[in-house]
Amino acid sequence: MGKSWYNALKNEFEMGYFRKLKGFLETEIQSYTVYPPLRDVYSWSRFTPLNSVKVVILGQDPYHNVGQAHGLSFSVLPPTKLPGSLKNIYKQMADDIPSFSAPKHGDLTVLAKLGVLWLNTSLTVRAHKAGSHSGKGWETLTAKALKAVVSRPESNGVVFMAWGLPAQKTCEKIGIDRTKHLILKSAHPSPLSAHRGFLGNNHFKLANEWLREKYGEGAEIDWAVLSR
Repeated sequence: MGKSWYNALKNEFEMGYFRKLKGFLETEIQSYTVYPPLRDVYSWSRFTPLNSVKVVILGQDPYHNVGQAHGLSFSVLPPTKLPGSLKNIYKQMADDIPSFSAPKHGDLTVLAKLGVLWLNTSLTVRAHKAGSHSGKGWETLTAKALKAVVSRPESNGVVFMAWGLPAQKTCEKIGIDRTKHLILKSAHPSPLSAHRGFLGNNHFKLANEWLREKYGEGAEIDWAVLSR
């Protein structure tokens, strides 16, 4: 785990729920394949230090098929084929950002380094079994991580992109100060729901407009960096 996040969350690692979670994972790993690889479970914390977060994009589970999950929500490493949700994210980016053109790869690391926190509420999953590690304790830890973002002392507000009901409920639970932070809500980018309000939500454009208005030119995210 990145140092800034470790310092913010270290008390959690002594809590009963986290000890129980570790025990569960140790048992799982002995019998099943778990994604992402253990080295990548906290990669979000290394690419996006706590004090650099500008935008939070919440996912639920890591991808559960071979070669997909690497610790950032919605992101996959080359040469993995683009998942449907990510294709729709790219479609919306292209609509919102004139200089953006969809890359053939799905690696979102470069955006993570610019301050986009791609965080799943559950950080691991059993191979080929969606939701298998939900309710085991990860949600408590990631809620604490989100609370650490919204309670940074004397820090800028951030944009939360809450796609789908679970992400919206997570935002409600952590108690985000709407006078300081911006919450953008829509349907999930999954092919099953994207046409019910994700496509056309203008979230990437709205996020940049808000960041620029609040913190000046250059505060926005350069989403088009993915195209270069």
